[in-house]
Amino acid sequence: MKLQEAIILAGGLGTRLREVVSDVPKVMAPVRGRPFLEYILDYLERNIYTHVVLSVGYKHKVIRDHFKDRYKSIRIDYAIEEEPLGTGGAIQLAFQYISGFRAVVFNGDTMFRVDMDKLVNFHFSKSAGFTIVLREVMDVERYGAVEINIENKVIGFSEKGEKTGEGIINGGVYIIDKKFFEINDFPEKFSIEKDGFEKLFKTYPFYGTLCKQYFIDIGVPEDYKRAQYEFEDFEY
Repeated sequence: MKLQEAIILAGGLGTRLREVVSDVPKVMAPVRGRPFLEYILDYLERNIYTHVVLSVGYKHKVIRDHFKDRYKSIRIDYAIEEEPLGTGGAIQLAFQYISGFRAVVFNGDTMFRVDMDKLVNFHFSKSAGFTIVLREVMDVERYGAVEINIENKVIGFSEKGEKTGEGIINGGVYIIDKKFFEINDFPEKFSIEKDGFEKLFKTYPFYGTLCKQYFIDIGVPEDYKRAQYEFEDFEY
């Protein structure tokens, strides 16, 4: 089973990056002369994704003028937030443009080179409605932590700053079934982390799969600068 539709959260303000990138949305921050978002789209095209919904808000015209309605073999739609809807509201809005029963969701400021076939197989093997890709890091303080049991079911979340040291974090890549939004009565604006994960994990089956592939979040200046030389060896 393969998925061919994806949502990319591309509406972030990029507040922490303002000192190095001030005139474009965070996903358009240049890495080795190319917008960061192009690397994510290249990765999806390599995995034979044919339809991407860009969830946009802040300076969305910059993104739309650059990509228009197609990037290489990928058709692009835009879910435009007239005002910030939170991560959950943005995903919920973007799902209006998804024709299938589920989609993979990426954070637009994160490159996580997930094995997409293994991810999809895991999702179906668990009959999951929501799968979170997890990553081991040396210090969870910046991200918040996730706990899973031996069956890979999520059994706990910690917010940013609550824990320090080695642990497992939410890698910002999900497979979500449409039914998640149909059976949970969410408002128009909500956080997928606080109003979704943290409130529902005891009653809704969230599953997590650990991935050890390359991961970088360019949301802070030091990691944005690190991407400039690490991306030199990327092949698409």
